[in-house]
Amino acid sequence: MTASRPFNLTPLCKAVLLGGVVALASPALGAEVTADRLVSADKEPQNWLMNHRTYDAQRYSPLDAINKSNVKNLKLLFAVAIGGTSGNESLEATPLVEDGFMYIADAWGVVYKIDVRDGKAGRIVWKMDPGQEKVDRNRGVALWGNLVISITSHDGRVVATDKETGKMVWDTNLHDQPDLELTAAPLALPDRLIIGASGGDRGVRDWIAALDPKTGKPQWKTYSIPAPGEPGSDTWKDKNNAWQTGGGAFYVTGSYDPASKLTYWGTGNPVPGYDATYRPGDNLYTSSVLALDPANGKVSWFHQYTPNDNRDYDETGSHILIDTKVNGEDRKIVSHAGRNGFEYVFDRGNGQFLKAGQYVKEATWTKGIDPKTGKPLEYDPGKDFQVYAEGVDVNQDKRTRRICPDTSGGNNYWPATYSRKTSLLYVPANEGCANVTPDAKSHVKGNFVGGTTADAGRITSSIIAVDPTTAQVKLRHEMPYPNFAGALSTAGGIVVTALLDGTIVALDDQTLEELWRLNLGTGFNAPPIAYAVDGKQYIAIASGLFRNARNKLSRSPEMKNVSSATMIFVFGL
Repeated sequence: MTASRPFNLTPLCKAVLLGGVVALASPALGAEVTADRLVSADKEPQNWLMNHRTYDAQRYSPLDAINKSNVKNLKLLFAVAIGGTSGNESLEATPLVEDGFMYIADAWGVVYKIDVRDGKAGRIVWKMDPGQEKVDRNRGVALWGNLVISITSHDGRVVATDKETGKMVWDTNLHDQPDLELTAAPLALPDRLIIGASGGDRGVRDWIAALDPKTGKPQWKTYSIPAPGEPGSDTWKDKNNAWQTGGGAFYVTGSYDPASKLTYWGTGNPVPGYDATYRPGDNLYTSSVLALDPANGKVSWFHQYTPNDNRDYDETGSHILIDTKVNGEDRKIVSHAGRNGFEYVFDRGNGQFLKAGQYVKEATWTKGIDPKTGKPLEYDPGKDFQVYAEGVDVNQDKRTRRICPDTSGGNNYWPATYSRKTSLLYVPANEGCANVTPDAKSHVKGNFVGGTTADAGRITSSIIAVDPTTAQVKLRHEMPYPNFAGALSTAGGIVVTALLDGTIVALDDQTLEELWRLNLGTGFNAPPIAYAVDGKQYIAIASGLFRNARNKLSRSPEMKNVSSATMIFVFGL
């Protein structure tokens, strides 16, 4: 799976010409984000140093000043407008906070350093504009040493910016294919940066790569779609060279286990997404979890959730690492809320499948997951096309069929959270279905979706409490609009989430009773975080809806004319 296609390192002089820095205040000097700080990020409860806060991707905050007894008094303290140069922008980034300074990227790849120390206003210290030509999705930045590491989603660059001055330090161009994108926030490990490529639905052969964080020099690259002769290539049985455009995107930041030195990333769907006749076979390593050695990119183990998928059920969503007991035995597990509507549990050392359970209310594509293999019950390894529970005409051209969950999931890029206080997962899930129509003639450059989806009724959502040791649902809190934001759990006993209609809500982590809500009038498809300055706790979230999110919301007739604004909102007591 590892290939030797060269990367191009853009010269620093070119980077400076491309990137404009606007300094709006004098930055305060801060400590470097060292390897020790990254590995021990949990020892800094006041900070949010990486995309998932800690390498285990639990998105749990040990802060408890805002808690279930006083969250009813939570109020908006200030807001910061960012982006805003076009009407099609969104914010999907997780803000990072280090010692009172926030770092975030907008849909143009512009990176902002914002002083949030006084709790009354967010003052922009500097902006770094990398010169991205078109607006696109961007899920955030990483901190490493004295650098802020960001991506330009549309043109496939990774940029390092001096944390104090806002000036570019290096700029590496990874754009090795037409239509390739970078949308996942980089994962900063102690000695390298892990970058995932996306753009799969446009006909990209995606990959995951490592860079030297000091220089941006590439170290290795591993494709999610094997080339002919490589392991797994026999699962692409077509005569169309579909492996060259096969997808397998990485658009959600992975997790990392410093003990085993493995990093865990989910991969996207095979492409074309709705027309499996173009690509017979299981289509490895799409719709899978890959456990990789970050030193060389080699795959230690993998599990494919939905072989030969034709429903866009990719599995790039977060893979959460938990130390717990399974059947009374101490286990180090990986937990994943699948886009396909099922919760999965694996041993994170060897990939042994342990448990699975349905968490969405309605799943029609399969009758369940085999408790021995972790594959859908109807999976037949001897068949080139998997029909599962949908019938033999599942791949018929121009035939419309109803599938549940909706093509967006279930869960997706919006992250679940694991509370160490309750030992429960809280999964934000959309509830609803889609009408899918394969189209064998729709494979064109820049659009390899292979069909269409259409309105199949209103999409609602739930926050679902799941026991990660059994994959069984314990509690469910239903909400009227879709959730593309994700969730945050805290030591204060609350679970915070937000909806596409602009509502942010706090729930009791034991009962899922609603404790507080506020509607901001602009929808959310970015996750909430918690941080503290001088002992005072805050909750922050970015707003602004991506096109697909707006489409899902518009299935609720009263929300068809919703507006959107790219803002960062900060709440406190």
